Amino acid sequence: MRALYTPRDFDLPQPLDAVDFGSEVARRRSISGFLAGLSAEVATSDHLFYTPVGSFARKGGRYRLARYVFLGPGSDDDPIRLGIFAGIHGDEPQGSEALVRFLLRLNLEPERARGYQIFAYPICNPTGFEDDTHFSRSGADLNHEFWQGSRQPEVYYLERELGVTGFHGVISLHTEDSEGFYAHSRSEIIGKALVQPALAAASRFLPLTGRPVRSKCAAAEATGRACHEGVLVNHGDLPSRPFEIVLETPQSAPDEAQIDAAVVALESILAEYRPFLATQQNI
Repeated sequence: MRALYTPRDFDLPQPLDAVDFGSEVARRRSISGFLAGLSAEVATSDHLFYTPVGSFARKGGRYRLARYVFLGPGSDDDPIRLGIFAGIHGDEPQGSEALVRFLLRLNLEPERARGYQIFAYPICNPTGFEDDTHFSRSGADLNHEFWQGSRQPEVYYLERELGVTGFHGVISLHTEDSEGFYAHSRSEIIGKALVQPALAAASRFLPLTGRPVRSKCAAAEATGRACHEGVLVNHGDLPSRPFEIVLETPQSAPDEAQIDAAVVALESILAEYRPFLATQQNI
């Protein structure tokens, strides 16, 4: 089975390194260059496929959201579908790079993903990524736009992915002005089963915050208030109820340490989730 698209189908303006915005010329980070390693693997892999999502216009060209699907070897159980999202803020490339490296490592050792279907979105804000800005080129903080009737096309396409794919779990990667690596989930059970081992794995590369970080949505919902801002999963609007984990690396740390910590945290979640499911089914 081959990929549904080739890298040439990624609809991007050319050239990528300089675009004239009226009186100012902005230097731009190359999306195609950033994803070149994954594109090369797609060409020969039996497990990794490239299937971009949507199409929208921004000043400077037309864009699609890059989606890579990793199909792990089969198992006797139904496949577990995980969605992993990075680069919602364009000035947080460390999470995007971590997701790319996570996929490349899986492609070398596909048994790690036995029984999984992993849908990976390494650059959720392509114009912000190109411009190295927190916001999209329309000026929106996309992380605050979900499940509020947003008119931002990136949000529309990602909400559609979340609504129709039926993920068992959703993981998002961010960079934060924090004292150390941290992660959180709305679910206390998921926190103990998946987040704590992920933190332990990440601590090999980065200090932890030294204090538990509770999900803002867990705190809001405990008082009966709805929570929308800053999370991908809105349990009130999705037909399924996937778990959600947010991984945050400290922006002051060296890039390589941030990337390594995020990669091993993802690998830990992958390793721990299937045994966790088996335990829950036996209760």
